[in-house]
Amino acid sequence: MSTTAPFPYKLIATDLDGTLLRSDETISERTRAALAASVAAGAAHIVVTGRSVAWTRHILDDLGYEGLAVCGQGAQVYHAGEHRLLTSVTLDRQLAGLALAKIEAEVGPLALAASRDGLDGEVLVGAGYRVQEGPLPTVAFEDPAELWVAPLNKVYIQHPGLSDDALTKVARETVGSLVDVVMAGEGIVEILPLGLSKATGLSLAARRLGVKAADTIAFGDMPNDIPMFGWARHGVAMANAHDDLKAVAHEITASNEDDGIAVVLEELLGR
Repeated sequence: MSTTAPFPYKLIATDLDGTLLRSDETISERTRAALAASVAAGAAHIVVTGRSVAWTRHILDDLGYEGLAVCGQGAQVYHAGEHRLLTSVTLDRQLAGLALAKIEAEVGPLALAASRDGLDGEVLVGAGYRVQEGPLPTVAFEDPAELWVAPLNKVYIQHPGLSDDALTKVARETVGSLVDVVMAGEGIVEILPLGLSKATGLSLAARRLGVKAADTIAFGDMPNDIPMFGWARHGVAMANAHDDLKAVAHEITASNEDDGIAVVLEELLGR
């Protein structure tokens, strides 16, 4: 009589953009099926994304996802089934303003955007800031003072001449003792509370689920996933991942367009 080995992980942590989602913001039927089979085999699935809750909820609802999600680069732990924000960390606005001034003193004027805290937190976008195409809502602002009138989870920065990697590097060198700076995708460089990362948010959520880092497999594609890979037992980078993440990954799978998550999960399921 043949026996099937138990699924080796209790928690599957997946990034969204460039990882779980395809470029059209959908999740393939193959990946949905592999995740469902993994959950049936005893694992929990948790979404860990740089997106704020307001920019994540519609995807979780479409997935039929009712568990916990880590949003806002680790700042928010959200209960999708209850549509409730469980924890939230905000950016010290005075420190953020000081950090922006110091960065601009080094590289010149920046284009700015910011993510307000809360379930319905608006994303404010200033002049010259290039927003990624898609259905995500934004609110334009003209006066920079508008950024600071309500609690924020993060500030986004862009530079007209520097690449994302170059901007991230100079910002970290300039203000790394005040705030954290992370590159989360093309055109997405973020200023975060010092010490905040996907790993801190994931560890909080995992504690609520009663699982540990040693029980976790994580999937991602960008440098902001590096702390999550450092926390989890096994980190899997997508074929389309940034080289910095591939360098620390335990494994590289197929791209997000080619069901890279499903490829790994199906193997673990013995399919």
